[in-house]
Amino acid sequence: MRLMGTLKNGRQVAVKTLSAGSKQGVREFLTEIKTISNVKHPNLVELVGCCVQEPNRILVYEFVENNSLDRALLGSRGSNIRLDWRKRSAICMGTARGLAFLHEEHVPHIVHRDIKASNILLDRDFNPKIGDFGLAKLFPDDITHISTRIAGTTGYLAPEYAMGGQLTMKADVYSFGVLILEIISGKSSARTNWGGSNKFLLEWAWQLYEEGKLLELVDPDMVEFPEKEVIRYMKVAFFCTQAAASRRPMMSQVVDMLSKNMRLNEKQLTAPGLFQDSGASSQKKSSFESTGYQFSSNPSSITQLAPR
Repeated sequence: MRLMGTLKNGRQVAVKTLSAGSKQGVREFLTEIKTISNVKHPNLVELVGCCVQEPNRILVYEFVENNSLDRALLGSRGSNIRLDWRKRSAICMGTARGLAFLHEEHVPHIVHRDIKASNILLDRDFNPKIGDFGLAKLFPDDITHISTRIAGTTGYLAPEYAMGGQLTMKADVYSFGVLILEIISGKSSARTNWGGSNKFLLEWAWQLYEEGKLLELVDPDMVEFPEKEVIRYMKVAFFCTQAAASRRPMMSQVVDMLSKNMRLNEKQLTAPGLFQDSGASSQKKSSFESTGYQFSSNPSSITQLAPR
């Protein structure tokens, strides 16, 4: 639960309180405090204070005026928030810079593990700030990956992490790629009814790419936009969501790909990786459509599909 409050000095703050039944335990709560207390960046939410006296667990953040990105994108149509391309591209860029800082500049490096629209907060000028570090993991310089329990949000999970629990910074890169598609389309990655069939947003976007119809993905509320730039952003999203983690760029490279009018080598693109949780059972499937792979629920069983 998030509330708004005012400190004695008049500063407005956001207060995050955890219910007794919250899935975030004491360990995750303390992790969030330790992780963000010393992290300062324009695109990261600032921690103002905390309370760890049981049963009360509270985090006090800087107040961010325009709430979360998911409300701006997926909220009520009656909302007076209108995200034009200038705002959307700036949100993509700012989020990318924040992640690049966490991954490559901050020591120790930090993997957020839960990059999604509801964890991107927007200030009065719609500058994005990454929040909710409750699932974050620290990476010393000499560590390439961490084996950990799977945590995050379906629709944003990198397949190699969702299936095997092998966490690297490239899991955040994957989630960011999905986020780009949400920002451009104004549609949720969690739903599976896009493209007139049972498809996740990433699946549908790749289908449109193969058909040469990428602009059909663009949010109809975004009336005017530079077509070539929007298409470039969507292609960057595909680079970020490549099935093999090793084929995904680092976030500093993503910043360059978004900020510079550079030519992308599309010949390197293969079908994105997709993790699907059936929900009805514990079976997990990661499928790589078209020129990719299919993994069974046993990660050691891999079948390569012939290209269409």
